[in-house]
Amino acid sequence: MSNAIDQAAIERIAAEIHSELLEQALGRPLEGALSESVELLVDRRAGVLSMKSRSLIAERIMQRAMGAGPLQPLLGDPEVDEILVSGTRPVWVERRGRLSMTELKFASEEDLRLTIERMLAPAGRRVDEAEPLCDARLPDGSRINVVLPPLAVDGPTLTIRRFRPRGFTAEQLVELGSWSPQLTELLAKAVTERRNILISGGTGSGKTTTLAAIAGLFGDHERVITIEDTAELRLAQSHLVRLETRPASIEGRGEVTIRMLVRNALRMRPDRLIVGEVRGAEALDMLSALSTGHDGSLTTIHAGSPTEALRRLETLALMADVGLPHRAIRAQVAAAIDLVVHQVRSNGGQRRVTRVDEVSEVDGVTVCEPLYSDTAEER
Repeated sequence: MSNAIDQAAIERIAAEIHSELLEQALGRPLEGALSESVELLVDRRAGVLSMKSRSLIAERIMQRAMGAGPLQPLLGDPEVDEILVSGTRPVWVERRGRLSMTELKFASEEDLRLTIERMLAPAGRRVDEAEPLCDARLPDGSRINVVLPPLAVDGPTLTIRRFRPRGFTAEQLVELGSWSPQLTELLAKAVTERRNILISGGTGSGKTTTLAAIAGLFGDHERVITIEDTAELRLAQSHLVRLETRPASIEGRGEVTIRMLVRNALRMRPDRLIVGEVRGAEALDMLSALSTGHDGSLTTIHAGSPTEALRRLETLALMADVGLPHRAIRAQVAAAIDLVVHQVRSNGGQRRVTRVDEVSEVDGVTVCEPLYSDTAEER
């Protein structure tokens, strides 16, 4: 065996030695004991390799045994925004809005499942064939989604969306080209006037980033309550209350939904209410809150345009099935939402706000009137 060794060979040797560790049950609660066992096996199996190669192999084995396996280097890379794993195929990542394939991959589905279990453990969550879907939050605030076979046809699927310890400020978004100075002035004025803002856009367009930046314009003296499926917002307010949903237990009990949290938040004296995203019947409760005294609140919705966002909000509110006619729901949307901020991601990966529309009702029809437009292809 030559002293020179490539990345693929390092991963292969590390996988073989890790399998031997599992077979011999050499894992220990203490990392130090495990580290000694790994070093002995590496010296025995790859002693002819250089010290650097042996160190890399040992590092990979420790990552497989105690960390996130081949994902560990990606989790340590601040430029990686999203990590996409599909079975044992090469891992993909998103950097600056663009997807690229890496050379990293899991040696087996068993390794991937073990990594998933280790990542879910701190959140007190688990996933198996009986419950093959899972959404959870990692200790650093990143969001993790898991889909297991038979739902995932090509092996376990793992998606990790990473988040900064603190969100971008309005000034930083201007520097990045996501916002213009004119937009910042418009949104700051809207926050001061306590206007309710709906942020729309497609998946990965930057809705949550814009939401956090607008929230950063709130006064520090205000009591802000956030409601999310997975708590991912990182706000700097000193008077902040963060609420997060809870799925049902294996027995089917204990579920806490967005709708339940919205209703409860109204009893907690919020100055500003932030609903991370509306996806279902909670839209009606949110509309009721925004149109009955909780001005200056924020939420996001998946939609391709401001007009589509309002139509979808109406549809979601109708899902509450309380017997209200569509006309009444439409009137409530017009009364509750003041502005729609629309966010897009260009083909080049640039995320930016392209439109801000003001919402009003004309002859029983909810309409959007443009207040701001940015149609630049790329900054």
